[in-house]
Amino acid sequence: MIHPFLFLQWLAEQINLHVGPHVLYAWLAMAVLTLLAFLTGRNLKMVPQGLQNFMEVIAGAILDLMEQIMGPKGRPYFPLIGTLALFILVCNLFGLVPSFFPPTANVNTNVAMALTVVVLTHVIGLKEHGLHYFKHFVGPVWWLAPIMIPIEVIGHIARLVSLTLRLFGNMFGKEVVLMIFMTLVPFLLPVPMMLLGILICFIQTFVFTLLAMIYLAGSLEEAH
Repeated sequence: MIHPFLFLQWLAEQINLHVGPHVLYAWLAMAVLTLLAFLTGRNLKMVPQGLQNFMEVIAGAILDLMEQIMGPKGRPYFPLIGTLALFILVCNLFGLVPSFFPPTANVNTNVAMALTVVVLTHVIGLKEHGLHYFKHFVGPVWWLAPIMIPIEVIGHIARLVSLTLRLFGNMFGKEVVLMIFMTLVPFLLPVPMMLLGILICFIQTFVFTLLAMIYLAGSLEEAH
């Protein structure tokens, strides 16, 4: 454990709920996003104001990026990409709040999201192309299949590992650095480090979301 005190974990111990901090704070992130969705959608207007305007800007930015990466076929998968982006961002930002733990600093949270993306790439590929989707794995000519299939399998496993470890490594490293500075300067946490932490949170959210879009776009393309 990095943090000396985690509020939700202490609360869970009081009621004998034996759940890891990454699960507790992932639940909190889901609760925050659910509340945000409720507050945004309860009074929608044709001319957006306040929170609705803010969320429409975020949704529009994600959708524009999706159309650039995935094309028109990518629009049906906006709920998946948008949910991933907002969930990862909220989880990342938790690490900047005292007594909070970012779920993305735990490998289990990240491997669950990475598995979702990698498995869905194949589900979407089969849905779009049927059995022709497997042409992606055999190469341009049939006699290269014994070589290409192992390479493609290793490549898809590497996607899972890459998505998981990149996010985990950056967020866990940020937590360690912030805890070191808090130990050295307990009454004055350096502001530049906090600003750097915010930047890392947004960058890692963007990288994970962008890679998810690229992988899904690959499953939508025709095999050549």
